Amino acid sequence: MAAFLATPTWNLKVIKQKKIQWPWHVLTVLILIGLAGALYYATSLMSYEWRWNRVPQYFAYQAEEAQRAAETSTVIDVVRNGAKAEVVLRADDGAEQRLTVADNSLQLVEGDDVAEGDVVGVTRHWAAGPLLLGLWTTVWLSLVSGVLGLLIGLVTGLCRLSNNPTLRDLSTLYVELVRGTPLLVQIFIFYFFIGTVLNLSREFAGIAALSLFTGAYVAEIIRAGVQSIARGQNEAARSLGLNASQSMRHVVLPQAFKRVLPPLAGQFISLVKDTSLVSVIAITELLKSGREVITTSFSPFEILFCVAGLYLLINLPLSHFASRLERRLAQSD
Repeated sequence: MAAFLATPTWNLKVIKQKKIQWPWHVLTVLILIGLAGALYYATSLMSYEWRWNRVPQYFAYQAEEAQRAAETSTVIDVVRNGAKAEVVLRADDGAEQRLTVADNSLQLVEGDDVAEGDVVGVTRHWAAGPLLLGLWTTVWLSLVSGVLGLLIGLVTGLCRLSNNPTLRDLSTLYVELVRGTPLLVQIFIFYFFIGTVLNLSREFAGIAALSLFTGAYVAEIIRAGVQSIARGQNEAARSLGLNASQSMRHVVLPQAFKRVLPPLAGQFISLVKDTSLVSVIAITELLKSGREVITTSFSPFEILFCVAGLYLLINLPLSHFASRLERRLAQSD
């Protein structure tokens, strides 16, 4: 009976708390509207004219491919079918060539003579623009570098905890060297020095620099996570007959992973943004694509906002996935 009476009271408290919170949500919306208005006002002071209509073509556009006559011939037939036209060419030796082109690009009529290489018309198809191509480059660079960096960091982090002085010293030296120097300098060293000696491609040099840079930070995250696990966990596993490797793999690392998940997610989000630095070795990733588009579109603010939005498109799902995984692992405890 007491529980029955307590339940409505608890529900009323929850409803009351929600009612108290709604003004804060309204305040958040008002602040965002104010920031948008301030941005608009700032651009109006510069007499800036927004040209969003120029942006879509840099995501996707209709590419044209010229269709040419293979040899000197005569147009013997033109069949129009909607937006397309099929042109039949006949050479002097009787060989026929059939070309399908866009109807509004057709430059010949039946009976015309054409020489070898003359343009009959064009075909149109959708193609990815420079911003989408740059986005794809950023995604695969981040993915490959992230996986390699995680493996490097895991091995290095365990070496930092090793009882072997050589492994511990070498891993410590690697971590301190990488963390103590700028990523931009490391990219230059990999490409212009190591890459020249070993004849490495710019993509390989960029991935190597990003992977080693990420691996150093992941190593420290892994080390801290393992050391945060109570020593009694390892001792209990050893008392059950597990050796050091089995204890680390089956007992310590699974618990440490739950604790290091938030900083790991943060590190991988930073990696996505760090890929913009490989543009210095002529890798056309997202930011470099945006800078190149600005030189032709003369719409710097629109393009930069789009570039920022595409980075958010990568990072927000990654952050959301990490948060959900963290909550799910917490429930499994």
